[in-house]
Amino acid sequence: MKIIYSDILPFKGFRAINLFGIIFARKGETMLNKRVLNHEAIHTRQMLELLVIGFYLWYLIEWSILLIRYRNGLKAYRHIGFEKEAYDNEGDLQYLKQRKKYAFKKYLI
Repeated sequence: MKIIYSDILPFKGFRAINLFGIIFARKGETMLNKRVLNHEAIHTRQMLELLVIGFYLWYLIEWSILLIRYRNGLKAYRHIGFEKEAYDNEGDLQYLKQRKKYAFKKYLI
């Protein structure tokens, strides 16, 4: 995975963001740990399964629905199915080896 350190991405309060399989991390952030890298690798797998554009469309639509529901951007973000799968499994560094295709479906709203 390619990692780019930036002053702009990700937004403050976040350590990393995965855009099209490239990880952007806050400049000044120490090296990303294995847990964060695994979280982002889970997102890369999700992207590939939905042909990238499908991932971003689904992500944005789900976030929008959750934003209306929770009226809080951070809470909406944490309830996105893709994020729930990544957060729930980021600590299991073997997860991607045994993960079934489209496993994110069980986390969707």
